[in-house]
Formats: sequence, C-alpha cells, structure tokens
Amino acid sequence: MKILALDTTSSACSVACYSNGQITARFVQAERGHTHRLLPMVDEVLADAGVVLSDLDALAVSRGPGSFTGLRIAISCAQGLAYSADIPVVPVSSLSALALGARRTHPEWGGAPIVSMLDARMGQVYWGVFTAQSPHHSLLPEAVTSPEQVVLSLQKATLPTPLYGAGPGWHYERLRVVPVAGIDQNVPVCAEDILQLAMPLWQAGAATTAEALEPRYLRNEITWQKRQKIRSR
Repeated sequence: MKILALDTTSSACSVACYSNGQITARFVQAERGHTHRLLPMVDEVLADAGVVLSDLDALAVSRGPGSFTGLRIAISCAQGLAYSADIPVVPVSSLSALALGARRTHPEWGGAPIVSMLDARMGQVYWGVFTAQSPHHSLLPEAVTSPEQVVLSLQKATLPTPLYGAGPGWHYERLRVVPVAGIDQNVPVCAEDILQLAMPLWQAGAATTAEALEPRYLRNEITWQKRQKIRSR
C-alpha cells in the first residue's frame, strides 16, 4: 500500500507518504504561502520515500471543515495529482485528524473522548467529539456553532468522561466552563494523522474519484438548510 496525504486546512502545511511500512513526512507552520509550498513538499516527500506519483494506490486529503482558502488549495492539488495519475482520493475529516494528532501527542489521554475545535472566525468554531474506538466518526455531529452553543450541546449530551480538548478553537474564554481534564490548543491538523485515518478507509473502499471530491465547509451547509426552511414556508 502506498498513499500520499496532503493538508492545508489551517495555518500549517503538511505532506506525508506511507510506503513499505514507512512514513515520510514534511510539516511547516506558516500562516501564508501554502500554494507555493505544497507541491515542492509533495516532490520532496515522494523523493525521500523513493516513490513516484504513478506508484501510489491513493491520495488522502482533509475534506474539512477548516479555512475556505486552505481547503481549496489542498483539495485542488489532490484533484490535480489524482486525475493525472488516475488514482482515487480518500477524504478525511480535519476534526478527526486533529483528535488523532492530540492523542498521538498526549498518550496519557488514552482512549477518552477528545473535543476537536478549530476557529471558524466570526465568533464561531468548528467542532466534533472523537474517541480512540471510533476515530472516524464524531460522537456528536460535526458542526459550526458559537462557543455558547458548544457548551450547551456538551451539557445536554451523555458522553464518556473524562473529556479532553484539542485545537486552536479552544481559545475562546466562554469555553472555560466546559469540564475538560486537559486542553492543548497548539495541536495542528497534520497530514501524518490524515494518512493514518485514510489507510483503513481506503482498505474499506471509502475512496472517491478526483472529480467527485468536494470540501465540507459546514457553514455552507447551514446556509443551505436555512434557505430550504425559508423556501418551505
């Protein structure tokens, strides 16, 4: 199995490749310049892994949620590479990758639920809740809401404890009332974690074509739902 993963969801730009049981990765923390950095990083990782594009079985990429611009960069790049090599693409949730990265960084958290959170701007956050037993699926639907709504949703939900928090979305003061056992705001979305999540998905047949690959913004979905309600009145 040979899979290449890409991510530019947030302020980081990263690429990782799995080949012959080994992972080769590059990670750069940079607010800007993802467009210029990504393809050279892909070339470097493939060269270091001793792999050419046509050797790959699949590509993996974050489907979102995240920065609109960042998602478009990574998904456009993945589509171009996948189309040229005629290989499938495995879309992975950026929030699930964030949780996996937090679990990798904090093994002491064990399999406990991790509330992954990215800043969605405009006073909102993207968030989901992931366990080690179900790393691909959030215990609550992935959403974009205000921090206050996060608090209300977590208070209403019956979740295993302890809870942990990960991601830059946790910087909001209003989230301090959430009873978490620990928070790491500095954990990034990383291609290495997207790769780890993508491998079993690819084996399970969860890949798609380059043409069918679409980002999941969440905010657009909420706008569409509101429009549908207005039209139905």
